[in-house]
Amino acid sequence: MRIKLSFLIFLTILTFHISAQNNISGLKWKELVSKQPTDWYGTDEAKNVADNILLYQRDVGGWPKNIQMHLPLSEKEKDDLRALKKSGNDVTIDNGATVTEMLFMAKMYNKTGAEKYKASFMKGLNYLLEAQYPNGGWPQFYPLKKGYYTHITFNDNAIINVMSLLKSVSERKTPFAFVDDRQIIEKSAKAVEAGINCILKTQYVQNGNLSVWCAQHDENTFLPAKARAYELPSLCGGESAGIVLFLMQIEKPDSLVIRSINKAIEWFEKNKLTGIAVEEYINADGKKDRRVVESVNAPALWARFYELEDNRPFFCGRDGIKKNQLSEIEYERRNGYSWYTDAPQEVIDKFPPWQKRILNK
Repeated sequence: MRIKLSFLIFLTILTFHISAQNNISGLKWKELVSKQPTDWYGTDEAKNVADNILLYQRDVGGWPKNIQMHLPLSEKEKDDLRALKKSGNDVTIDNGATVTEMLFMAKMYNKTGAEKYKASFMKGLNYLLEAQYPNGGWPQFYPLKKGYYTHITFNDNAIINVMSLLKSVSERKTPFAFVDDRQIIEKSAKAVEAGINCILKTQYVQNGNLSVWCAQHDENTFLPAKARAYELPSLCGGESAGIVLFLMQIEKPDSLVIRSINKAIEWFEKNKLTGIAVEEYINADGKKDRRVVESVNAPALWARFYELEDNRPFFCGRDGIKKNQLSEIEYERRNGYSWYTDAPQEVIDKFPPWQKRILNK
């Protein structure tokens, strides 16, 4: 009897655990798209989420950002979204928007074969192609919004996300192999080529030498540009890492791409920060806080922002004034923003095998 009871308890715990794992409301939207198994995309639950995504998609083809699109919608919310269809002022590639929803729709079509999912994806694809500047860059928002939103936007890998998707489409890679329109495939390939040219033009020349990139560049001059008050023209460790990783994926890079990668690697090596770590602690007010501490064995870090002239790391609060130390900016910005990154380490680690591959071509 005890064995049977223990087995029942075990089954109950296991069922609860599996149920908790499958509860999509406990996931963030991007997590859901990246973590769900292929078979899930054929379920009623996935189809309900897809219905939401179709409602959120604007007539221009893209989606707004920072929305947990998989959560249930009331009838009023659905009506409100239908009323917003013609609005395009919130459609963006920032924070993974549009690219994430397109990936979801591609997975839905691959699993179900339902044409409405393919149509949604293709509408998004045409949006990305239309949004590209003639110079190869992409703005953060399209249709264009006044302000820093018009800048060529590498921030949070916005352009790199777009280019990675278009590259996969042009090469007919999974999960986008269903795109069989030759004209669209060629347009995607040309968009990637133009994007690479834009990347090369925006790589900052510092004292006569190529360095890395800013999070955003002026769409006319290609120079580093200001965004929000605390996002000043600078050289950026994190965004630059994403750019170089993309360039490393080019099968047959030309001499300009090779030089771009080599120079960026030199900059990463020269400007890594060693002997420090970012530590979370409880401050005198009893709040969770961050500080930089000495740590001899800590892995290398790179600052989010470096001075354009001399590569000095700097920090900036909402007052827009540069500071030399993280501790000098206000509590909210100190803890509400990623001021350091280890992303360039992946680039450095991948550089030797990339270099070997290129030399053997």
